Amino acid sequence: MHSLIARMLSRLAIEPRIDVVFPDGTLQSIGQGAAPRLRMRIVDAPTELKLALNPELALGEAVMDGRVVVEQGSLYDLLDALVAAVHKARPQGWGKTLSGLRTAIRRFQQHNTPALAKRNVAHHYDLKSDFFRLFLDPDMQYSCAYFAQPDMTLAEAQLAKKRHIMGKLDLAPGQRVLDIGCGWGGMALSIAGETGASVTGVTLSEEQLAIARQRGAESGLPVEFRLQDYRHLTEPFDRIVSVGMFEHVGVGYYRDYFRKVRELLTEDGVALIHTIGRSTPPGATNPFIAKYIFPGGYIPAMSEVTAAIEKEGLVVTDVEVLRIHYAETLKAWRENFLARRDEAVAMYDERFARMWEFYLAASEASFRHDDLVVFQFQLAKRLDGLPITRGYIEEREGELGRERATGKVKAAEL
Repeated sequence: MHSLIARMLSRLAIEPRIDVVFPDGTLQSIGQGAAPRLRMRIVDAPTELKLALNPELALGEAVMDGRVVVEQGSLYDLLDALVAAVHKARPQGWGKTLSGLRTAIRRFQQHNTPALAKRNVAHHYDLKSDFFRLFLDPDMQYSCAYFAQPDMTLAEAQLAKKRHIMGKLDLAPGQRVLDIGCGWGGMALSIAGETGASVTGVTLSEEQLAIARQRGAESGLPVEFRLQDYRHLTEPFDRIVSVGMFEHVGVGYYRDYFRKVRELLTEDGVALIHTIGRSTPPGATNPFIAKYIFPGGYIPAMSEVTAAIEKEGLVVTDVEVLRIHYAETLKAWRENFLARRDEAVAMYDERFARMWEFYLAASEASFRHDDLVVFQFQLAKRLDGLPITRGYIEEREGELGRERATGKVKAAEL
């Protein structure tokens, strides 16, 4: 069986070279370079078979179970080399067949009714908030940061992300804002504190809701947090923001989502949807991510999103594609996680910690080498609902920064 794995790997232009130790003790060097920086061991024959048949799922599971061990280099180094090589090669043979089958059944896997959506959210976001504090910034922003300057810290880049979004929303005091998928409340609190708007945040995570409500009560700001599916909202809003939630909507529900956004917006309202996206045609969710990390989740192609927007009568007023920003965000999360990995093991167990290290490392490598980006869609009901040039975005971002610097914001650092 190891000859099959060796042949699979030998078709890839892997750099640096990887030494693979098979269960029978055989060692094979694969890739380019004189001295391998990487060495991985496959512990047993069943794992070897699984890797040959379904590597996208089996590699993550084997790392979790300690049946694939990185003996030289780091797990990130290994995944970085493999993801880069696979991206250049593109799926072929059995791998292409598996990818096609996953794409064919994706609507079934993403059947996100309100009940299923809550269950899927609980799988990931109802982990202990103290666990997420191990690697997120103090504001607990669990989405792509915006590295407006290359030397920014994670916290600075997350603040820049929030301001960039607030600038695009062209917010004003007294406006009513809806935050769909509000997480631990950081975006809502920043909007209320820096712009004077009132914010309603909705989430399906009970763990996140408790923290958001606590933060809201302590802030004294005009914010409200609800355990509610966005599909059940009825009141109007001047602005709608959604950051890192659209990936959980499900491809069969895109038109429903944008229909609801249009229904909830006032006639001169504006929405900003921030989502991971793929720069390739539609595909399927990575099987490891779908099984262990984000059940029901999917990274959309731009063509899928814009088709749904157009059919629901919204105007796309601006689109921005953020490249590499998420790779840098994930790098910071991964480094933070590894620095406090023992605490993660104490909260859960070693297998869980391996799973999360694999998830963070594989995701970072994918955003560096694969076709993953972040889309920011600005939407409106009317063509004239916003200024007709983009200068106001940067101007508004600058105003927010100056207000904080001069102490004019309505709350302490959020």
